[in-house]
Amino acid sequence: MSTNVAEKTKVNTRTLVQIGMLSALAIILMQFEIPLPFAPAFYKIDFSEVPVLIGCFSMGPFAGVLIELIKVILNVAIKGTMTMGIGDAANFLIGCAFCVPAALIYQKKRTKSGAVTGMVVGTMIMTILGCVLNAYILLPVYAKAFEMPLDALVSMGTEVNGAITGLMTFVLFAVAPFNLLKGILVSLIVFFVYKKIRQVLL
Repeated sequence: MSTNVAEKTKVNTRTLVQIGMLSALAIILMQFEIPLPFAPAFYKIDFSEVPVLIGCFSMGPFAGVLIELIKVILNVAIKGTMTMGIGDAANFLIGCAFCVPAALIYQKKRTKSGAVTGMVVGTMIMTILGCVLNAYILLPVYAKAFEMPLDALVSMGTEVNGAITGLMTFVLFAVAPFNLLKGILVSLIVFFVYKKIRQVLL
């Protein structure tokens, strides 16, 4: 009995350490942002979802949610927030919308095809949720936070992408491609590095 307790304690401790390490890596990666030519300057890609997805695949979706939550909290502590936490909450939800479905599918089919299917589904869910949140919550909140009309934000998109003429085209030609590109790039990185990293985490 005592042996089982010791083994469980060891596993729990190792899991907590791994969550801490992946969270630290996620917050570091979150600081390196890449601007995109088809979207306004406030849309920048980072690769902080890579360690989150690795945590989801190796330890399950709950661990991934914890990593995502810690990442967002630490980012607020480091950079602060200009949206009264709403943008940060949306960041958390969109990240989970990508990683959790991918992990749930991978848990049922722990193969390369299962991982690929999970990441494709996660990318699609993240893209859809990202569009909805941006159109109805994030962009209006950003406009209010920066004390400017919503049309001014849309015009920032028009300056870099002539296809953007209103809120819906902003979402269609800036937000959707942004999330699709992020999901594809993160998925590719995880696809190629997960097997090697998993050997370290086990």
